[in-house]
Amino acid sequence: MEYRFLGRSGLKVSALSFGSWVTFGEQVDTDLAYNQMKTAYDAGVNFFDNAEAYEAGKSETIMGEVIQKTGWKRSDLVLSTKIFWGGEGPNDEGLSFKHIKEGTEAALKRLQTDYVDLIFCHRPDIHTPIEETVWAMNQVINEGKALYWGTSEWNATQIRKAYDFAKENNLRPPLMEQPEYNMFKRDKVEAEFAPLYEDIGLGTTIWSPLASGLLTGKYNDGIPEGSRLDLKKYSWLRKKLLESEKGKEKLRKVEKLAKVSDGIGVPMPQLALIWCLKNPNVSTVITGASSVEQVEQNMKAIDLVDKVDDEAMDKIEKILDNKPREEMDWRR
Repeated sequence: MEYRFLGRSGLKVSALSFGSWVTFGEQVDTDLAYNQMKTAYDAGVNFFDNAEAYEAGKSETIMGEVIQKTGWKRSDLVLSTKIFWGGEGPNDEGLSFKHIKEGTEAALKRLQTDYVDLIFCHRPDIHTPIEETVWAMNQVINEGKALYWGTSEWNATQIRKAYDFAKENNLRPPLMEQPEYNMFKRDKVEAEFAPLYEDIGLGTTIWSPLASGLLTGKYNDGIPEGSRLDLKKYSWLRKKLLESEKGKEKLRKVEKLAKVSDGIGVPMPQLALIWCLKNPNVSTVITGASSVEQVEQNMKAIDLVDKVDDEAMDKIEKILDNKPREEMDWRR
């Protein structure tokens, strides 16, 4: 396993990490979660990602039970949660000081740990001043309930505002962002955030590297039974990815990418993961799985990175034909 520094910090995270979105509590019970996490851990994964919103907290509960069962040293793990959607009450969601405090404490109980290494603001909150959120996150860190804080799906302007306010007031600034990033979703990571990597030392813990399974090639001939897009709960995702014109265009590109994959002897899922790993501004690639076999397959990507050379990357770029402009003014 390769380990990378998370942004401008001394914290090292495994280049491939493991997340529980969609699967834990939906497709995966505690016993299967144990086998998946142990497989990832044995492959060198140290970062395990979660959120209070995942299956209304059940995902955190399962992960906490697994960690207790394994007996892993806490210092060997990098655990995260994300705060925003915590329940149905008027103060059970958002990024108010109240919900950040209460949501964090509830998440720690479910995870059965005294602290998380990383805590994320799961989305921007238009109803709460960024200043209040920064103060709250700083307090969570001061209390030892988290070590670093960051954002997920914020834009560059919002991140910069939070960072500047923190620095001006001697508070802990955001360190990392968790954006969606894959061959079909590139603008934020490659263009919008470009100035932030050097200016503020932003790290990234990217999610959906396989584009919800689209980049595995398994949907080229229809929807396999039991797959994520076969779940009734995710019918909206199925329509977006497979049934729209854009979705159909992406499937055509995946078919072409499969030929590159076959040509260099790197299976499509690993090719998609390696493509993300090739970006030096990606601190870690969060993988997910509904089976142990998928975890094993994902982890093999680390050993195949060198097979995806510059020539292969050029072929991929020509097929994708979606490289963002190098400089984009996102303030307009």
